[in-house]
Amino acid sequence: MELETKSYYSTSYVYWSSLISGGVAGLVVDIVLFPIDTVKTRLQSERGFFRSGGFRGIYRGLAPAAAGSAPTAALFFCTYDGLKSYLGRFATESQQPYVHMISAASAEVVACLIRVPVEIAKQRRQALSLKYNMSSMEILSHALQSEGIKRGLYRGFGTTLMREVPFSFIQFPLWEYFKRNWTSATGVALTPVSVAICGAIAGGIAAGLTTPLDVAKTRIMLADESGVRKSGVLVILRGIYREHGIKGVFAGFLPRVLWITLGGAIFFGFYDLTVGLLNSGNRK
Repeated sequence: MELETKSYYSTSYVYWSSLISGGVAGLVVDIVLFPIDTVKTRLQSERGFFRSGGFRGIYRGLAPAAAGSAPTAALFFCTYDGLKSYLGRFATESQQPYVHMISAASAEVVACLIRVPVEIAKQRRQALSLKYNMSSMEILSHALQSEGIKRGLYRGFGTTLMREVPFSFIQFPLWEYFKRNWTSATGVALTPVSVAICGAIAGGIAAGLTTPLDVAKTRIMLADESGVRKSGVLVILRGIYREHGIKGVFAGFLPRVLWITLGGAIFFGFYDLTVGLLNSGNRK
């Protein structure tokens, strides 16, 4: 009975630690790097960079991003760490990358329940400032009333998953691999700084490879309802390629890679630092 009680409190602590650490890390990243995300969104917009606002109002959409970042990241890491801990007990060392993939993909599905409505409000504020000259809550209310839940609040949900799941399939196994081999490769103990470097490298690689999916997701979220009713990811990307070539398909590549590389460093660094502080406090 005592063993079961200890196991319960241990599992409960892992969840709370993941929730708090993920929330802190997500909030810091979104606030610090928001201008880069705005530039990336406007570069990917069908209206073009300057017609979408250029460098003006670079912080438009910060409020919904800041409000949604903490719960989104918290939910993600709570799910990821929980599944990784549970599934890892049944997997061999060579099977651990698959555990990380499954855990990350599942966590993305849960996190997107909050992320997608937040992205709708944020990106319309970033790129459609003239049309949507209203608050974030008014944008979401308008989307719900005029387009409904599926085509309004959760427009681009499937496309977002198509971007986030492959991204996580690449990023998290790489991050875990880099952490596991950091000491043997560098001779230096793993610290929050080295965890941040691992996260930056993994995030940059994943960001570059999944840029076309991010372009399609942005177009879907910014389009009028009639423009996305029959348009899937491949249709959108083929249209972009015909009109703008490979440059259009990879629009926003540099700011996206820069944003996620810096974001990965800050996110994973703050996450590891917060976990360490919570563990230190728990031991006391």
